[in-house]
Amino acid sequence: MCGIYGSTIEYSKKQVQDKLERAKFRGPDKLDFKFFGDVSKPVIFGHNRLAIIDIDERSNQPFTYNNTIHIVFNGEVYNFKVLKKQLEAKGYKFNTTSDTEVICAAYLEYGEDCVDYLGGMFAFVIYDETKQKLFGARDRLGKKPFYYYLNDKQFEFASQLSSIQMHHSNLTISNKAISYYLAWGAVPDPHSIFNEIKKLQAGHCFSLDLTSYDFKERKYWDIDTDVKNPYQGSYKDAITELDGLISNAVSTRLFADVPVGVFLSGGVDSSVVAALATKTTDSKVKTFSVKFNEKGFDESVYAQQVADHLQTDHHIIECNYNEGLDLIDNFTHFYDEPFADSSAIPSMLLAKHTRKKVTVALSGDGGDESFIGYERYKWMKQVNHLYNLPNFLRHTVAKTASLAPYYKLKMIGKGLQYDDINSLYIASVTGVNMSWLKSDFDYTDVPEKKYLFHNTKNLYERLTDFDIKTYLNWDINTKVDRATMAYSLEARAPLMDHSIVEFAQSLPTDFKYNGKIQKRILKDVLYQYVPEKIFDRPKAGFTMPFAEWFKHELKDYVLSELDMASLREIPNIDADEVHKMIQQHMNGSWNRYPLIWKLLVLKQWLKTNGKGYTIK
Repeated sequence: MCGIYGSTIEYSKKQVQDKLERAKFRGPDKLDFKFFGDVSKPVIFGHNRLAIIDIDERSNQPFTYNNTIHIVFNGEVYNFKVLKKQLEAKGYKFNTTSDTEVICAAYLEYGEDCVDYLGGMFAFVIYDETKQKLFGARDRLGKKPFYYYLNDKQFEFASQLSSIQMHHSNLTISNKAISYYLAWGAVPDPHSIFNEIKKLQAGHCFSLDLTSYDFKERKYWDIDTDVKNPYQGSYKDAITELDGLISNAVSTRLFADVPVGVFLSGGVDSSVVAALATKTTDSKVKTFSVKFNEKGFDESVYAQQVADHLQTDHHIIECNYNEGLDLIDNFTHFYDEPFADSSAIPSMLLAKHTRKKVTVALSGDGGDESFIGYERYKWMKQVNHLYNLPNFLRHTVAKTASLAPYYKLKMIGKGLQYDDINSLYIASVTGVNMSWLKSDFDYTDVPEKKYLFHNTKNLYERLTDFDIKTYLNWDINTKVDRATMAYSLEARAPLMDHSIVEFAQSLPTDFKYNGKIQKRILKDVLYQYVPEKIFDRPKAGFTMPFAEWFKHELKDYVLSELDMASLREIPNIDADEVHKMIQQHMNGSWNRYPLIWKLLVLKQWLKTNGKGYTIK
């Protein structure tokens, strides 16, 4: 896990050094850069290394293979040992034990199709000196970030947007991206907060001809929306097969030349990862969880129960108010773009203290999306029955519910006003009542809607596909990457192994959710190792007690930062309506903490990064 950087722009060595220093937290073990090409066609590669595999300096980057192939690479290729043996059989020689060198050999053997052979999380760029081209790729599910700037004969890329931003004079803040952020809580791919900087989308690769500057991007992996190869075995067979897939994904992610641990929240996803980690290694597994003192937010007791059963070396990290406040103050330094998932703060806290014990941590990310785990899926199925009613009757129910004094009924009433269940779902994840957002375009009209608005899968499968392409990619991956990299900790997610995602998509829906039990098959894998009774409780999220803090400890801070004068300076919002909503939160009549946090983050980003830039 590292930070990559590259450019064809004529920057000085001092400027390149500045750009790499800005992202040094991603890789503190070695900062280096090299100038290739010539004055007419310069190619600069830079790298911040967090040494995980083959920590010897021979694997430092930028890395050169066979004299003409140069690479900067962020991530891990978990199947590199198998791939290495296949390439050795074809005559390739290796001088390191790193996965970096294997990517280079795979590129020489398979060309741009090498991405089809790589299993893991990655963002890399290869400079092919012989062909005078750049070739780069981002992993299938978007675990690793990739930002780039392309204008005429200028190309620049980086793991952190801020590295491109430095020493750049022609950037403008995207008004469209601000609206996207206010709706989705993150800036969706391929956009960034700057008009001129884009994100390479998950499962995509590109080539750039350094002579003609012809830039070509293509999708090399995607979700199977047609389910061409549905699973044919029994439910019992599927449990055995899934157990094997997860065991393999966990064991390959435990491989490192540095200490490895597991994030353990006490929920199903992280518990199955911890269970199979203890199964696949002889050493005592280190596990880590966060404890909140506020009532209703402390799940650490359940993590402790799982840890006790698995006999792990468990560490509980206590989240105190002052430390949480410090992380809020430094939030935009690591996240680079406005980002509104408040669980980023406890994620940063978890990473900060976990890093004191290990350099790599396995997480349970991806389980909810692949195995139908979110509560909102259940709610959508229930509401979907109302869409079978005649329109006039549904609108009558909607109007009646909207007038009710209860929050949930009001939201159901507003939701039923949408024409179809797909539109309702998008509204549920962006905001059912968005009258406070002033936008001159339809912020819900994203290309990923195609994974939701089709008829080849049932509702559950379409919802999870859409979330894999949106929420998992835009939100979860961003949150975890920036939170862990802020403290030079590598996070690995076994349940996001593409073989597990593809297997889950091939399964019948009732293997995953039979109408009563969500994540059914994943739970049955888990219950082979951990007693079911530990998980006999409602599903809990990984959230901060912001709702309470904003009404009490942080009330003066919120009212000062988001007074009327400040609200009028924030783009694309109705300041008067937002002011009323903040007052509703303070008097306890309505929980508006997600909106308050969203605005606080945007204001902080604009204050820190917006000076000197035009918004357009």
